[in-house]
Amino acid sequence: MPNQSPRGSRPISIKASQYAQINLPDLSIPRVLGLGGGAVLLALLLWGLFSSFYTVQPEERAVVKRFGAVHTISDPGLHFKLPFGIDSVQFVATERVLKEEFGFRTLPGEGRSQYAPQNFEDESLMLTGDLNVIDVEWVVQYRIQDPIRFLYSLRDPVRTLRDISESVMRRVVGNRLGSDVLTIGRAAIQTQARNEIQSVMDLYEAGIFVITLELQDVVPPAAVQPAFNEVNEARQERERMINEAQKRANQQIPLAEGEALRQVAEAQGYATERVNRAFGETARFRAVVQEYRNAPEVTRTRLFLEAIGQILPKVGSVVVVQDDQIGPLPLLQLREGQLREEP
Repeated sequence: MPNQSPRGSRPISIKASQYAQINLPDLSIPRVLGLGGGAVLLALLLWGLFSSFYTVQPEERAVVKRFGAVHTISDPGLHFKLPFGIDSVQFVATERVLKEEFGFRTLPGEGRSQYAPQNFEDESLMLTGDLNVIDVEWVVQYRIQDPIRFLYSLRDPVRTLRDISESVMRRVVGNRLGSDVLTIGRAAIQTQARNEIQSVMDLYEAGIFVITLELQDVVPPAAVQPAFNEVNEARQERERMINEAQKRANQQIPLAEGEALRQVAEAQGYATERVNRAFGETARFRAVVQEYRNAPEVTRTRLFLEAIGQILPKVGSVVVVQDDQIGPLPLLQLREGQLREEP
């Protein structure tokens, strides 16, 4: 019977002869397999195309492994490899300076550096040689020198570097006084710790080159910082007074030594002068004695005249006073004669 249509529509009837005129697609199994194989082949071709090359950035090196074994190391640039996972590539930033922070953390981001608010006292608190607790923050800067050793010698080389750095720093700080760590010992600590960390990493063949170790904040813990500040102020005052005393000593000692040398030189000059004068007087007296022996009267007269010549200029005026005279009678006017001759 024909199908009944809704009210207001005419009935629709399809004859058996009309079924033969409908064209259905050929959905046979071989055809379906052929279409799927083409899609798989296209996917394989695309996979092989995109997995047959790779690019190494300028600050990187690429370690190429073939069937899990290291095959070669590639320099920066475009390179080709065997596709389909036969060759796998691991990129290592060998030319980039990396760093590990201890006692603090720098938050990622651009612009001004921001630090994490939490404290990392388990890393930074250390005991010095004089049994003082000190808070040391430092940074280790390193570079990957050998990518193969870095990837395959240790399970976690960065974690190993952190553990070794913390161990070495604790030992170096523990062998020094707290005052040295806070003041004059920073440069020596940095150099010693860097060298020891590098020797241990070389022993482990980690492929890491430690560029530098920089101490950041080296301060006492917050609980005892006021006491440390007072001690440091007292030490600075002591050093200031010592320096002033040393300055005073450096000024006075050379002056005293110079004065002593001057007096010694004057005494030596006076002694030399007296000795030379004595030798001269002796030689002159001997010469006079010799002349006196040769001509006694002449020598006696000459000595008398020389003595009178030395005495009379010092006499001045000689005045003779008699009882019956009114005024004094000048006898020698030697001083007036000298005064007349001087102009």
